[in-house]
Amino acid sequence: VAGDVFASEDRLGTWRHLLVAVRSPRRVFAAKALAALTVLLLLVAGLACSSTAGGLLAVGDRPLTGLDGHPLAPGDAAVRVMLAWLCVLAPTLALAGIGLLGSVALGRSPMGLLLPALVALAMQLAQLMPMPVAVRLALPTSAFTTWNGLFTTPAQKAPLLIGIAVGLAWAVVATALAQLLFLRRDFTNPVDDGSGRRALILGALPLAVPAAATIAVVTAATGATGSGIAQEKVQRSLATAFAHLYRLQTAQLGRPAVTEARLKATAVCDKGSVHVAAEGPGNDWRCVVSWHLPGVEAAGTAVYQLDVAPDGRFVADGDGPKEVNGYFLVRTPTGDAPNPLWQFDGTVELLSTAKVSSKG
Repeated sequence: VAGDVFASEDRLGTWRHLLVAVRSPRRVFAAKALAALTVLLLLVAGLACSSTAGGLLAVGDRPLTGLDGHPLAPGDAAVRVMLAWLCVLAPTLALAGIGLLGSVALGRSPMGLLLPALVALAMQLAQLMPMPVAVRLALPTSAFTTWNGLFTTPAQKAPLLIGIAVGLAWAVVATALAQLLFLRRDFTNPVDDGSGRRALILGALPLAVPAAATIAVVTAATGATGSGIAQEKVQRSLATAFAHLYRLQTAQLGRPAVTEARLKATAVCDKGSVHVAAEGPGNDWRCVVSWHLPGVEAAGTAVYQLDVAPDGRFVADGDGPKEVNGYFLVRTPTGDAPNPLWQFDGTVELLSTAKVSSKG
């Protein structure tokens, strides 16, 4: 939408007629930018409403399990879903600003239309690659994934707030550059569609400046180094999720309730060898979770294989014992049910350094 809002006038050759009717290039730019923004906001609202309706039809109005295993009441989950959709507006606006810039700078070339999609694809692929956490959060599309932090208790707000700020900054810079190019264009020349080398230099290359600036600011503000995935963080996240889900399994089996504080769940993780540093993403994480039940002297243990993604999300695959996490079903008083401890998702807070209370 944004990538075609100006280029369509170049293809049709209607700029002179439009400017004669409206007279002010600033007014033309503002009207077209607001028109594109209106369409994008309506599309995002439509996606939010349709996905929420689909979720209610598929799952229903019942408690959900967060990314740390903590149960979320239906009302709480609904609020977090709404906040997540509001958060993704920031990267959406960033891509829209890039679309406006491409539409102005590249004229009738189809590359202006494709630019936002190509940028989004490139940044999505970059998110899948191991990279320093400061660089990851400095990408204007990072809020498309960091909204997951809303579904933990407490919420992992820092990466999300950084992603929102970066997305809005990119939207402002790209839109301002697009307006600057548009106002400097010679509309009296019918062969000038703004797609010359000068337009590319003034429009496309300056995007490297906000990229470098956001990386520098995020690095200085957070002090984050490396991937952000460290042994202590993985152990803490896994133990927290296990404790929450253990309570869920206890309720399924009809056993006496136990709190996370009394379980005192801990985890010890490595990457399969003392010669390999226990940090960074990978599918070679191996963890042993230990916990204590009231009145039982011996500690319980369970083994997990972890696949940790570069963005901090992980899948914990149970590897025994069978009665705890070694089988995908548990036998409950009402019949077989899915075992919440067999395989579950979780997330490592990339910027977290403080320990989270086990009471969750």
